[in-house]
Amino acid sequence: MNFEVINGYLKECGYEDRVMQFEVSSATVELAAAAVGCEPARIAKTISFLTKEGAVLIVAAGDVKVDNGKFKAQFAQKAKMIPYEQVEELTGFKPGGVCPFCAKDGVRVYLDESLKRFDIIYPAAGSSNSAVRLTVDELLTLSNALGWVDVTKSAL
Repeated sequence: MNFEVINGYLKECGYEDRVMQFEVSSATVELAAAAVGCEPARIAKTISFLTKEGAVLIVAAGDVKVDNGKFKAQFAQKAKMIPYEQVEELTGFKPGGVCPFCAKDGVRVYLDESLKRFDIIYPAAGSSNSAVRLTVDELLTLSNALGWVDVTKSAL
């Protein structure tokens, strides 16, 4: 998957005016926040995990980290991130550009409760130098997320 595919999907859905592509990398929360011009917490990072049922994408606020106990309670197994070299094969996205839109068939997407405190958030748009400005409700709809989970804790 790449920026053109995601941009096309967002355009079909009427969100082309919200997509941003940068001359600099937005592959990490800090880089994305600098490129967008927002606080890091508003970057909706998409974290990829490997479960017994396959790949899972969790979209969470940029200022949280995964809580292993909460993840295990939700998914009945310990949190295991997809190894770097397998991310594209399993999700359809290159590391640094994983986003919650148009993932490979069978990849499950969930939104973490940490996002609910924001009106506007910025997930990646399929590349390591892109983002899209959305409300949380828009993200829920456009990502086809299966629902909300609570699998994070404050990174502070």
